[in-house]
Amino acid sequence: MNVQHTCYVIMGAAVWPDGQPSGAMRRRVEGALRLGKRTTDPYYLVTGGQGKFGPPEAAVMEALLKEAEIPQDRILVESQSPDTFASIIECTLILKKRDCLRPVILCTDRYHIPRCRWLFYLSGIATTAAEMPSGCRANGTLRWTYYYLREIFAIPWDTAILIGYLCAAPIRNAISTIWP
Repeated sequence: MNVQHTCYVIMGAAVWPDGQPSGAMRRRVEGALRLGKRTTDPYYLVTGGQGKFGPPEAAVMEALLKEAEIPQDRILVESQSPDTFASIIECTLILKKRDCLRPVILCTDRYHIPRCRWLFYLSGIATTAAEMPSGCRANGTLRWTYYYLREIFAIPWDTAILIGYLCAAPIRNAISTIWP
């Protein structure tokens, strides 16, 4: 019998010039840790590549998890993705290789949840949205509204790109069998 483990996917957020996590990153990691305490043997999948400053986002989140005494073998790291779309693709590959990581709990800001869940769904991964601490007060209503508006435009854009990517996969696979 295959033992199932809850996996908390923590989406990347900015790293400050001094290498410290942004408020959004801290909230996401702290929210995942809080939820993980209610779970037996959780895994944490951190995602996010090199941003404008500091080390890759995933590396900073990995360090926060280690500070919270999460064992290294419970932390999965995806540190190559430059954006949400690429993070979803890479995390999907990781999750499909490790079929024992179910359910998948998505840890990100509220404005970001619909796009991430939708892209995971299109990629064949069912997710549940985690109840995360809100960053509205820290960011202010105007900035928070901007984040929501940005997501409204990102959802159809990323959907079109993902559908193209998924439709092209069989063609790429067929070509690779002919011309390795």
